Amino acid sequence: MAAPTEVYLDHAATSWPKPPVVLEAIQRYFAEAGGNTGRSGHRRSIAASRAVSLARESLAELLGASSPDDLIFTKNATEGLNLAIYGLVTPGARVVTTSLEHNSVMRPLRHLEQRGRIDIDVVPADGQTGELELERFAKALRGAGLAVATHASNVTGAILPTAALAAAARDAGVPFILDASQSAGHVPLAVEALGASAVAMPGHKGLLGPTGTGLLYIAPGVEIEPLMRGGTGSLSELEVQPDFAPDRYESGTLNGMGIVGLGASADFLRETGIEQIQTQMAALGGRFREGLATIPGVTVFGPFDTARNVGIVSLNVGEIPSATVSRLLDDEWGVMTRAGLHCAPAAHRSLGTAPNGTVRFSWRHATTEADIDAALAAVRSIATRERAEAAEARA
Repeated sequence: MAAPTEVYLDHAATSWPKPPVVLEAIQRYFAEAGGNTGRSGHRRSIAASRAVSLARESLAELLGASSPDDLIFTKNATEGLNLAIYGLVTPGARVVTTSLEHNSVMRPLRHLEQRGRIDIDVVPADGQTGELELERFAKALRGAGLAVATHASNVTGAILPTAALAAAARDAGVPFILDASQSAGHVPLAVEALGASAVAMPGHKGLLGPTGTGLLYIAPGVEIEPLMRGGTGSLSELEVQPDFAPDRYESGTLNGMGIVGLGASADFLRETGIEQIQTQMAALGGRFREGLATIPGVTVFGPFDTARNVGIVSLNVGEIPSATVSRLLDDEWGVMTRAGLHCAPAAHRSLGTAPNGTVRFSWRHATTEADIDAALAAVRSIATRERAEAAEARA
């Protein structure tokens, strides 16, 4: 089997290529609709509104939301997390989070901390596997005002015990926000059954939609202050924001083409089956980790068990800077990865990999065994070269 000439293993940043149905849906949207959703009464506006509504329904079915109106369209997970954090936090609250969080969680929290509005309690993760101790998290919840945690680490791929975290928060009477950026589309995710107050996710990663799309699920009965206010196309006679979802949270013109593309990818994922996707990704992960284990000088971070991991592996090769390894992988073998701190400095401090970071490999179910084998061959070559150069330097 010939090695691929280009190997895209940066799906944790954004999935590529998108399923053909996504492009087809976008093209059809502009051909048959293209108006501004909810703003006018002409045929193209009505067609655009209908297309967005159908996409919302498809996503609700995929994600286990009983009402499509509980899903708020955002431009990415960061916007959704900011909406949930700023909308749920109360002055003087202690907010519990983890050392695995992306800056889309940490920066809003640090901003609130700097302004003297909250205190932050960061529950540390294990230094090698990147996993979280449930009992420690539950203990920190006592007397807290808000909790935020990732579903799966964007650095190691470690899956947190999300249902247990949500249950602990519920028992403590603490609103719980979940960041599903690396899990949505990769593992079965029933947002309503999770028990979280809010769940944020991007549309362009595991959900396979276009960039510039995202979702925030808000559980029934949870009241969140809007992050932004403005025109919604509804109740235009009022100069105050509508009080019903999704309009309350969707001010301004929606990314109609992106949402329609995301809806098409939701249909594609339902037809493929998330369980099947998870099985295929686990098989690829097992092949990659087993191959890495045979390469001297390579340090792998995160759980080896593929059942406790999404499609992510972080590693370092000897003493070579992660940025150098990533550049060599791309320049010499066409293997595309992401190096550095992955916008998650706290996670790297937990792993002991700051400030150099790691090289992150991430795949999707359509990644092939040939892709994985090409990446292994590239890593092996870099590691062999590094050992030879180190031996020569000692001689």
